[in-house]
Parts: sequence; C-alpha cells; structure tokens
Amino acid sequence: MKQVKLLQNVLLLSLFLAVPGSNEAAKPHIVFIVADDLGWNDVGWHNPDVKTPVLDQLAHEGVILNQSYVNYVCTPSRTSFMTGYFPYHVGSQHLVFRPDQPSAIPSNFTFLPEKLKELGYATHMVGKWHLGFCNWKFTPTYRGFDSYYGYYSGAEDYYTHYRSIGSEGGIDLHDNKDAVTNQNGTYSTYLFAQRAADIVNQHDPNSPLFLYLPFQNVHAPLQVPKRFEDMYANVEDENRRKYLGMVSALDEAVGNVTMVMQKRGLWDNTLVIFSTDNGGMIIRSGNNYPLRGGKTTLWEGGTRGVAFAHGKMLQKTGYTNNEMIHAVDWFPTILAAAGGTADPGMDGLSQLDTIISGHPSPRTEFVYNVDDVFPTVQGAIRVGDYKLIEGFAGIPDGWYPPPNMTGSPEPNSMNPIIGTWLFNLKDDPTEHHNLADTMPDKLKEMQAKLEEYRKTLVPAINPKADPKSDPQNWGGAWSPGWC
Repeated sequence: MKQVKLLQNVLLLSLFLAVPGSNEAAKPHIVFIVADDLGWNDVGWHNPDVKTPVLDQLAHEGVILNQSYVNYVCTPSRTSFMTGYFPYHVGSQHLVFRPDQPSAIPSNFTFLPEKLKELGYATHMVGKWHLGFCNWKFTPTYRGFDSYYGYYSGAEDYYTHYRSIGSEGGIDLHDNKDAVTNQNGTYSTYLFAQRAADIVNQHDPNSPLFLYLPFQNVHAPLQVPKRFEDMYANVEDENRRKYLGMVSALDEAVGNVTMVMQKRGLWDNTLVIFSTDNGGMIIRSGNNYPLRGGKTTLWEGGTRGVAFAHGKMLQKTGYTNNEMIHAVDWFPTILAAAGGTADPGMDGLSQLDTIISGHPSPRTEFVYNVDDVFPTVQGAIRVGDYKLIEGFAGIPDGWYPPPNMTGSPEPNSMNPIIGTWLFNLKDDPTEHHNLADTMPDKLKEMQAKLEEYRKTLVPAINPKADPKSDPQNWGGAWSPGWC
C-alpha cells in the first residue's frame, strides 16, 4: 500500500508541476496571502454586503476552504505558518509577542522560506512579521527571506507607521535591515502592494518565486482612505463603515498584485493560498456571524478562518471544500507543492491532494490551543466532529450579528468564560449546545486525549518587558540588537 501511495503522490506532483509545451517540469510560483483579523462574515462569499470582487473571484475560481482553522490570535498562527508546528510545541501559545519583550521563535525551528530556498526558490516577504525581532537572527532576512519590507510588531498606525506601547514608541517600518522614515502619510496597504508588485516585476519568470504577503488590513486601528469608506455610505455605524472599507482596500491590493503577475506571465503557474490569521475582533468591528465569539477566543469565531486556494493547476475547482485543515498544514503543503518533503514528526500534514483534487484530508484532529500561563488551565482540541474546551474559552462570548444601519448591537457577554464544553461541530457548528453533561463517556474520552496532548507542551515564551527595547535607544525605530 505504501508503494501505491508513493506512486500516486509522484503522479499527482508530476501533473501539478507539468508545463504545457515543455519537456521539463517547472516548480510553481507560490503566493501566500494572509489577512489580519479578517472575520468569517467579512468576505463577499459569506456576506454579499461586503465588496470583495477580487477575492470573491479568486475564491470561486479556485476552492473555498470551509473548514480551515487558525489560532486564536496573531503570533500563534504565524508560528504555525512558518514552522509547521502547533504553537504549544514552540512556546508561542500564550497571546502575542509584544515589541518590548525579548521574545522570538527559537532558532532551532527551520522556517518555511529556508526550506524553499533549498529547492531553488526566490523568497520574499512583505508585511507583518510578529514572530520576534530583539536579535537580528530572529528577523525575516535571517530566517530565509531574500528580502523583507514591513513591520516587526503586531500593530501600528497605517499612515505614520508608528507603534506605541506604554511610554515607548517609534517607527516600525523596515526595508530589509533599514528603518523606513520617509513614508509618513502613505497608507501601508499601498506600500505593501507596490513593493509586492516591484518584486514580481523584477523576478525572473523562469525561476520559482515564493511571496509571503501578510497584510496589515484589517487589524486595528480602524484607518482607511476615504474612497474605500465611501463604498459603504449606507452603513451608519462609523467603525463598521471604516472596517468594511479596510476590507475593500485589501481586496484592491490583492487585485493589483495578481494583475502584475498576469502581465509578467507568472499567473498561469501560480498557486495562491489565502487565509486570515484569526477571526474578526468584535470590539474593533470585525464580524464572525453566525459563528460564536471572535479573535482572542477558542470559540469557532476566533479559530475557524476564511481561506481559499487558487491556481490553474488545481484539478477540481469552483466548489466549497469541507475537509479539515489547520494552519500548521500550510508549511508541508507549500513545501510539497514546491517538490519538497517536510521533516518527519512535524505537526503539519500536507494537504496538497486535498486542495488540488478534493481528496479527503489526512487530518482528523488538531489542537486549538494549550496554555500554561493563564491563571486557570486552558485547552481545546477537535477530534473528528467533536470539540472540547476546558478552562478559559476567551472573551467576548456569544453570537454577534453584523451592525445594522442604526448602530452596533450590544455584546452578548463580556464576562470571562471558564468551564467545560463539548460540542458536535457537524450538528452544531455555531456551538449552541454544550454536550458535556449529556455525553459523559465522550467527554472523558476527549479529556484523556487533551491530557495526552498537554504532556508535550513547551513552556510559553513570556518574558518581562525590557527597557533596552525602547526605540529611542535605536534612532527612533523599533530595531533588533537588544537581546
């Protein structure tokens, strides 16, 4: 059976890499686009009130990934993308890395672009890092990227590119190793789309390209050029109007990048993967309805993300795929598309067969998170159709319909949620019916499984703030060199 499976994989990969009219195989160009805090209900294919024509077209021409899971906040998801490991195996499971903390993903983890470079890829990154920068060795250009343009921390002003935290503050925009100080007033989405376009224009189309494009949109603060906000003039809630404008600005930026790829002749051999990093942040006008909760929670609204794959090499397209995929899977999937193989023991599983041909996912379970820092225990897993949450599930809880034209709805609950929940997500995807009391045997089975996962936990990287991080020590910019 192993030989048959190996032969199937070889045949699939040969079809994937074949170029019409050529006797040689060409590795695909790969563009990995990540939106920041984009909610389940904040894209056109889920909500017709949202104007995302470019993303809608790509999603409908490709395959919509309806069971694609991410982590509950930024740093853990980006850890999964770049390492292929669950955050609790890396140490990044507790909230996010702050810019004043000497925290980073340990150097013993090989990042995705490092593996792709071994396969002959040019590797470029444009956008948000958020995986640590206190030492140069933790920054993108030392972790496999040929070039980097973006910001190291988790959030900042879209126009001034200034990040404040406590009494510290400074510029956080970098071109490779240099701070960028001459773009005050330019919306970051424009900068990132233009740099991505420049990379494509300068790239040799005969060599494979990997472009990692994690945009700032639609993370707070709510800032957007007025022309995008005006697209939603009928939305009376100002914050929601700005947020939706930010979604449409993201959509236009993606369109500008794909247009350049078409003009350069790269598009027909390009695989696009699009994902959010976590659910929408409800208190910042993101919306995940009808899913429960949002960013910072282990409810589905915080962890079930909008995603799709697009490319002419996909053999089955124009449908919604309901196979289970997790953020850790993108590392081995992208590596497989490039002709490589992930290291044994990695948490991620290649979903190449699933996204190309619609084959059943090799994944049957995953860990939402296991945290060792919260005052109360926190853990959540999915096994088959069942989901278990123990401890702190996160806030806000509840179901939040999108704001109507007369204002935003009041939150269902802003109280900390601590308890035990068991759901059958196939029957109850919106998590309305807790089965913990009515299915004691299943509950015990899931709790035992969670405890097995917990045994492999790596302590969270959560150091105290270090005053040496102050940008005033580094010419007014958030910079490496202090750990």
